[in-house]
Amino acid sequence: MSDNALRDAFFALHHGLRRQGPGSDTTTRRLLSLAGPLPARPRVLDLGCGPGRSALLLAAEAGAEVTAVDTHEPFLAELRESAAARGLDGPDPDGGSVRALRADMGALPFPDGSFDLVWAESSVFVLGFDRALAEWRRLLAPGGTLVLTECVWTTGEPGPAARAFWEEHYPLRTVAGNAAAAVAAGYHVLGAFLQPEGDWDEYYGPLAARAEAADTSVPGMAEAVAGARAEIALRREYGSDYGYAGFVLRPADPRRRTRPEASGEEAEVRRVEAAAFGSEAVAPEHRRTGAGQAVVRAVLDAARPRSETLVLALGHPEYYPRFGFERASAYGIRPGFEVPDEAMRALVPDDSAPVPTGALACPAAFGV
Repeated sequence: MSDNALRDAFFALHHGLRRQGPGSDTTTRRLLSLAGPLPARPRVLDLGCGPGRSALLLAAEAGAEVTAVDTHEPFLAELRESAAARGLDGPDPDGGSVRALRADMGALPFPDGSFDLVWAESSVFVLGFDRALAEWRRLLAPGGTLVLTECVWTTGEPGPAARAFWEEHYPLRTVAGNAAAAVAAGYHVLGAFLQPEGDWDEYYGPLAARAEAADTSVPGMAEAVAGARAEIALRREYGSDYGYAGFVLRPADPRRRTRPEASGEEAEVRRVEAAAFGSEAVAPEHRRTGAGQAVVRAVLDAARPRSETLVLALGHPEYYPRFGFERASAYGIRPGFEVPDEAMRALVPDDSAPVPTGALACPAAFGV
């Protein structure tokens, strides 16, 4: 049997499915919310778009001008038909649009700084996480954001069958491992979360039904069906070992470099803290320059690779939400001292582990 026959059977098995990997409209919307404020008509590049479920949502709900890229022309034809049916196939001054383009995500024909969002749900494995971070960064306009979903380990000790499968097909890291790779590549992690089990059902449910109805006398189809069933069975047996995760990343501002405190700098750091306490996290002469945001981002970037499950902040209610902080009380966390509920904030860097709850106790040096 030729490779072409197997490839054709694989795509025939997947044609007409709403998704080509784990995901959901809810997850797409959550990723979009973590990307932060966008221009009125954001320019979005959807890479490995498949039949375009995410591209259509981004155009319809974010008013985006979406360039949707895939190498498989039949998927792009499906997307063009869907976009036309929704009135999203052309320029519209009051709404979004979708343009489907056949191109290789490893050799993209776009100038630097062309997009406000580069989006890749269930497709980054084609290049690999690290290569995508390196090559797609140039496509982002200033302040732009890279959004990816990627398969990850959810345990430090996966079962041997799961490990053998993924080591053969695509080596995995944990959420914290990918976050560390992103920080090392020069990104801030605006958000990282494990996708719900229902995202797998949205993909595997229709795929299983399609495999059941497939004509296995077609060249390559028996092999394609066997591969799909083996993958679904592996997920059923070892689903607690791995999952899909979303990552929302923004290139760090090179003008604001951060580093850990060095030996001998304690007195100077204490001076800055004393001057800033009660207002912001930086010395007064550097306020409103972006320095405070850089400090907060650096702290969060340090927390995620260490698999920290909780970051707490006590401060201005309108400042910390921009980084993803929510009211701590929503997580069952309360301060052990008198403070307005809206001022105590919590952020969960990695939701794959339980979040601790209870009362916050501070060292005596804090005076509370």
